[in-house]
Amino acid sequence: MSETESYRHITVLLHEAVDALAVREDGVYVDGTFGRGGHSRLILSRLGDAGRLIVFDKDPQAIAVAEELARSDKRVSVVHGGFASFRTALDDLGIGDVDGALFDLGVSSPQIDDAVRGFSFRFDAPLDMRMDTTRGMSAAEWIAVASEQDLHEVIKNYGEERFSRQIARAIVAQRAESPIDTTGKLAKIAAENVRTRERGQDPATRTFQAVRIFINRELEEVEAVLPQVMCRLKQGGRLAVIAFHSLEDRIVKQFVRKYSQHAPLPRWAAVREADLPEPPLKAVGKAIKPCEEETVANPRARSAVLRVAERTAGPILGR
Repeated sequence: MSETESYRHITVLLHEAVDALAVREDGVYVDGTFGRGGHSRLILSRLGDAGRLIVFDKDPQAIAVAEELARSDKRVSVVHGGFASFRTALDDLGIGDVDGALFDLGVSSPQIDDAVRGFSFRFDAPLDMRMDTTRGMSAAEWIAVASEQDLHEVIKNYGEERFSRQIARAIVAQRAESPIDTTGKLAKIAAENVRTRERGQDPATRTFQAVRIFINRELEEVEAVLPQVMCRLKQGGRLAVIAFHSLEDRIVKQFVRKYSQHAPLPRWAAVREADLPEPPLKAVGKAIKPCEEETVANPRARSAVLRVAERTAGPILGR
């Protein structure tokens, strides 16, 4: 078994997400988070010979799988990078507007389960946490130089951790004695400073989530890609996003809400709201969550939320 096949990945909301794209046989689609290709392969099964799929991923192991797929299927183009480069990557590939884009946010099961990646407190391993191990600062490198205030703000804002200040203070005290360079050391600090534990949750969960999100700029990338996708969707094209925690889902929900309704008109406006052009997006159905059968088979799916929006004929002001 190759390194890229060593860790099993169960694709969350597989059929629901691809069904939401309403795939056309000759369409052009984007899988912004290839992972191990579960969504991509299902999209390809619904595309005809004239269809095209562009896949993005930061993770070198995921890219290895994607490139193997591209070698056997000429409809696939691979982009090694974050999906925040959506617009420039499409331009480089000579692609204009697309028929749909799918994003399965957060960390993948292979990343969590591979101890050396440093995403999980379940293993004592080097504290890395980078989705793209070929570039950028690791979690250990950032923790070694971040100020106490920055540590506190990241753990509080990205992890929603009530004991962020105590954890930040303990990190600064500990690193003065020895480097915090393994997952075990960071997990120990969290365990010692989280005074009340949520049922069924390790005390390090929120701290690890926060550092991972910060190191990989996850929320910034979501905020950056959504308007790019809206501008490149054809009329009737679909945007589908699977989020796994409230911070991601809030960004997606607020974005769709903002662009699927008119901004309130001032009282003095000489035009009726009914006469305004159609908003550029419309929400498609309600948020979708995994069924009980899926969550039993894959407990990591429990927190997943799928939101779908469709591009209308309405103009995007300022485009």
